Amino acid sequence: MKKINVAVFAVLTILLIQTSAYAMATPAAGSFAYDLYDIAVNKILTGPIGFVAGVACMVLAAVMAIRQMLVPAVSVVLGGAFLLSADTVVTTLGSVII
Repeated sequence: MKKINVAVFAVLTILLIQTSAYAMATPAAGSFAYDLYDIAVNKILTGPIGFVAGVACMVLAAVMAIRQMLVPAVSVVLGGAFLLSADTVVTTLGSVII
């Protein structure tokens, strides 16, 4: 029992140590990385493709819930909610959290 208590205390101590936080920054305009970022994030994830995928996930989750497949339906709802609020998530990834 002592070993378990020591292990739990060690894990909690490691989790409570404050470290530096880094935010994802948008690449410089004109670079190859910016072109990839623009296509992947601005045009696909936060664009119409991401919105349609989010709505499709919600419809799929409703069908799964009707079929009594509740555990997969919950995960699909979470994924669909992520896709529908992708613009907020992308903005949050760029903010510095301390």
